[in-house]
Amino acid sequence: MSILSGGGALPYESASPEGLAARWVRWVAGVGPFRNPVRDRSGRFAGLHQPDDVWFLAGTFGGEVRRRCVVPGGRPLFLPAFNIWSVGAEGPPEPVPDAFGHLVVDDVPTEVDVIATPVPFAVAGALLNPVTGTRQAVPVNVWGLWRRLDPLPAGSHSLHVSGGDGYGFTVEVTYRLDVV
Repeated sequence: MSILSGGGALPYESASPEGLAARWVRWVAGVGPFRNPVRDRSGRFAGLHQPDDVWFLAGTFGGEVRRRCVVPGGRPLFLPAFNIWSVGAEGPPEPVPDAFGHLVVDDVPTEVDVIATPVPFAVAGALLNPVTGTRQAVPVNVWGLWRRLDPLPAGSHSLHVSGGDGYGFTVEVTYRLDVV
């Protein structure tokens, strides 16, 4: 089993909004703590374990960061403005009613969508991964404010994403994306 299949088949289509959110969580879990894209301060780990059909962008575990990375042309992007996962889940995730998220791509505000995984999915990640901490398959669900973007044209692009839970926890990432 590859890291990106980290837990077997998903209970929904992999390209659906729920499938993309679950795959993003598996992507984060597929990398241990030292090179994890969410902890990355510069963007140097953004390309680790990326799937062939979409390019995932990471948020933070709180706070602000600036990253630069190269994105292959022709790939849609998928990212959270804010998300929260629950390990050991037995049902759908609880919504976060005061959560907020903002996304601006090349100075154009873009809406974010509420996406939740209605059925828990298995995540088997790298040892000490930030999602489950274990290589064992564990049921997880996720709720968040996300966006799938169509592929950006070749060239340099700015992407600014921010969000929070409405109670003081915030994330903010500014990306310089070089699409080649």
